[in-house]
Amino acid sequence: MSDEAGRAVGVLDSLRSLAATLIGVVQTRLELVATDIEEERAWIARMAILAALAGFCLALAINLIVLFLVVLFWDANRLLAIGVLAGVFAAIAAGLALAARSTAARRPRLFSATLAELRKDREQAQSREPSR
Repeated sequence: MSDEAGRAVGVLDSLRSLAATLIGVVQTRLELVATDIEEERAWIARMAILAALAGFCLALAINLIVLFLVVLFWDANRLLAIGVLAGVFAAIAAGLALAARSTAARRPRLFSATLAELRKDREQAQSREPSR
């Protein structure tokens, strides 16, 4: 009788230890997800601020350059100058759109580090299973 009680206590201790380990693993993975989310939020905020500032400065510079060129060619070919500048800006816009699409396609997936760790956990758990 005492041997069975000892085994029951041993099994309960093992189950408690297993539960504590599982909770620890889940907690670690949740902390990793939270870190991924925080890094993503900070990256997006930084990129938005830099893009807004760069866009504002670029728009101001472009407006001043266009105004300068139109005034420069006012007497001779003002319509040609406006048309050429419009074509140049259209080509630049197309190139930037292609570059943005390419950059978006190369960006790593969200939670890639977390998914990699979970994949490793699963592989380790499968390698520890006894063969049947």
